[in-house]
Amino acid sequence: MLADTPVAVAPLRRAVSTLVQFVCAALVAALVAAVGLFAFDRVQWPAFNSSNVTQAVTTVMQFAALAVLGLSIYLLRRRRWVTGARVLSWAALSGLVTATLGMPLAATRLYLHGISVDQEFRTQFLTRLTDSAALRDMNYADLPSFYPAGWFWIGGRVANVLGMDGWEAFKPYAIGSLAVAAVVALVLWSELVRSDLAVLAATATTLVVLAYGSPEPYGAVIAVLVAPALVLAWGGFLPATRGGRGRQGWGAVVGTGLFLGLAATFYTLYLGIAAFAVTVMAVVAAYLARRATGSWRAVLPVLVRLVVMASIAVLVALIVWAPFVFDVLGGNPPSESGTATHYLPDAGARLPLPMFHMSLIGLLSLLGTVWLVGRASSSHRAQALGLGVIAVYLWYLASMALTAVGNTLLAFRLEVILLVLLAAAGAFAFVDFSRWISLATSENPRVRRVLVAVGALGALAFAQNIPQVLAGEITVAYTDTDGSGERADQRPAGAASYYAEVDDVLLSQSGGERDDHVVLTADTSFLAYYPYFGFQALTSHYANPLAEFSARAAAIEEWSELSSPGELLAAWEELPWRAPDAVVFRQGAEGYTLRLAEDVYPNDPNVRRYTVTFPKELFDDPRFTVTEVGPFVIVTATGEPA
Repeated sequence: MLADTPVAVAPLRRAVSTLVQFVCAALVAALVAAVGLFAFDRVQWPAFNSSNVTQAVTTVMQFAALAVLGLSIYLLRRRRWVTGARVLSWAALSGLVTATLGMPLAATRLYLHGISVDQEFRTQFLTRLTDSAALRDMNYADLPSFYPAGWFWIGGRVANVLGMDGWEAFKPYAIGSLAVAAVVALVLWSELVRSDLAVLAATATTLVVLAYGSPEPYGAVIAVLVAPALVLAWGGFLPATRGGRGRQGWGAVVGTGLFLGLAATFYTLYLGIAAFAVTVMAVVAAYLARRATGSWRAVLPVLVRLVVMASIAVLVALIVWAPFVFDVLGGNPPSESGTATHYLPDAGARLPLPMFHMSLIGLLSLLGTVWLVGRASSSHRAQALGLGVIAVYLWYLASMALTAVGNTLLAFRLEVILLVLLAAAGAFAFVDFSRWISLATSENPRVRRVLVAVGALGALAFAQNIPQVLAGEITVAYTDTDGSGERADQRPAGAASYYAEVDDVLLSQSGGERDDHVVLTADTSFLAYYPYFGFQALTSHYANPLAEFSARAAAIEEWSELSSPGELLAAWEELPWRAPDAVVFRQGAEGYTLRLAEDVYPNDPNVRRYTVTFPKELFDDPRFTVTEVGPFVIVTATGEPA
């Protein structure tokens, strides 16, 4: 027994050491992001969409961050000042994230894409969980959250501690969480490959996520972890490799389960593709085990490991999913399936083939594709990443096939995952190809310098172009009206500038706290800034399937056709849901209007807007208080029906 003790202790020490690195790296990243964003906020920068100044400063900062990353790679490769080099790599990578996103957005308080469309409901969710730590639905009263609350809950707690409104915390939290996720991915890569290769792979995948995934920050933090997580998962299915550095065996199994659980708490779709890829790996591993031994018994260990991964993932997922699951199991099943997957843009109707694009990402993807095919039989990394790529393409094909039965798997949102996997492969390919070229030229130092220069310049060229890739999203952040009623580009604000007055009216006439009240409004961005509950969501695609979106929409239309205030109040009294305590209308030529939405899939766009008009006479009653604020008409119910 005593002889076995060191063998048992070694993995434990390794696990503790890795955990300490994760924590230290996350703290460094959070500190770098906080200091950087604070410094950016101290200067009066011009708007990104009206000046090239912020682009110039961003490029300088990116150059500095990439130079420090290059230095850390050199030190790690030479095994000099290893601990300091690792800390440098953490600081530089988080600084690269902070500069790339924070500097272009320095003159606005909003994040990419402002408060428009999808970013509206994300901000509403963060506002809800800033107001309260309870896992409540972002919009509907008395319902548990349907969308994974992990990223938003953490952000809400951070905002609450700092005394910030949810909308105000969104930008710094999004950038900070991406910086932390990037260095966590770097630490994970360092447990799977050589430290210098880890920095290279983490930098490549982080840049790709910043360019193509950052508008969805809660998904981006998972996307940047996908590639190393799949390499880890593959190591969990294969026997330990003699002399290998991978976290093989049960440590990899536990790590994969934790990653899948984290994905489940952050982003359901990315959980789906990660779980599917891991399942594909299990099938391939089982086939290889069966072929190697000639016995079906060899499949059992693979199956056991897959079940353990799934069990750990489910336990972690229940942290945020438990209220919804228990509500459904307790006799409140969804009355409708929801329409979240009813969307098929052009990008989801064809297979993405980035390796044939004439661009830097196309070249990197091509290098990665060649490497994946060429090293498929000799490299566990290539096998893991290659199986991940195959899983993405299978998901695309399944999604397109499902359109025949009126649904999709939202495959278009997985393009960033594909690019991340190919970018990781491309980084390893560049190293391998450079080594082969160097050997072919008798390790000529000039050739090595040329290859290093080409790689470094390519990274800088890609990085400095990221703000241009995100130009549309950045522009919206400057043109949308923020929660203070201001536009960052200093132009006249929109209708949202009246939201503070609307809030004052609602609080003065209804009393209590904001989350005590249900408000019916088509201007749902108001609910993103103030934590009132909404009677109806922005669209059915973001609505909780327990909320009966279609029935609520039908009820709203029926109310507009009623003939007296008494009938309206009676209709509200008979509702199966909490009735609105107030309605925020727009002024219309023929009455008070609400602009609602309905799903029209398979059309693209998949949403049709329509207007419901309420006659003014419907609220001509002492039991209603009508107040006009700018373009809005606020109706509060102040009494019970007679």
